[in-house]
Amino acid sequence: MANQEKINSNPDQPVLNPQADRLHIVYYTDPLCCWSWAFEPQWRRLQYELEGILQCRYCMTGMIPSWDNYQDALHSVSRPIQMGPVWMHAGSVSGMPIQHRIWMEDPPSSSYLACIAVKCAELQSPQSGGKFLRMLREAVMLKGENIARIDVVRKVAQDFAEHIDPSFNLLRFEDDLVNDKGLEAFRNDMQEVNYRDINRYPTLVLRTSNQPAILMTGYRPYSVLWDAVKSLIPSITPLQPITDIEKYAAYWPSITARELQEVNADQ
Repeated sequence: MANQEKINSNPDQPVLNPQADRLHIVYYTDPLCCWSWAFEPQWRRLQYELEGILQCRYCMTGMIPSWDNYQDALHSVSRPIQMGPVWMHAGSVSGMPIQHRIWMEDPPSSSYLACIAVKCAELQSPQSGGKFLRMLREAVMLKGENIARIDVVRKVAQDFAEHIDPSFNLLRFEDDLVNDKGLEAFRNDMQEVNYRDINRYPTLVLRTSNQPAILMTGYRPYSVLWDAVKSLIPSITPLQPITDIEKYAAYWPSITARELQEVNADQ
């Protein structure tokens, strides 16, 4: 399932106040990764509880170039219809709703366009990139929409500008989809993925300024994610404790029942 290991860092960097030290996470993922969708309850909880010190960068992996050259030996997937059971399993394990029938009814041909779209949004701001990634996930995972189609991506972008970020520049987004700026950013991500030999998703690299980084791969419960954070910042406590479920729900533009369940158990 998942593993956790130390990555080399600079031991000579100064030690900051543990509670004030910033936590940097590189999140290797793909809009079509069902296990990343399954991990959203834990990931959102961490973002909320550590708001103010958590800095995240999303790295798109290009999980499915095309079905002509895709092979997932771990799950025995080489054709679109074989992806449906994998999504069903991810939904069963995590409790997150997922439209697995898309792989029989309208299978996405590639994840590249969706990855490029995320990078186009990110060119406007890192926050826009992360929020746009979530909207793409909701489009395919909750609504069963084929995010390998340009018309679907454009509709998501329009909804994003209307409902999530009114300052989002749709014309710039459209330009960056075709002027190679988004493609170039995506290529840089894939180069990093290849250099780091990242081949399982989600993969998180967590680091602070004064500790060796931690690599966490695969779907994990929140306790494991929090233990990884504690190993980097031993005295850390939630900066924004979740004491009000309604406030937590209102914090996000949309939320699933499973995501509420992730925090409701502690109330």
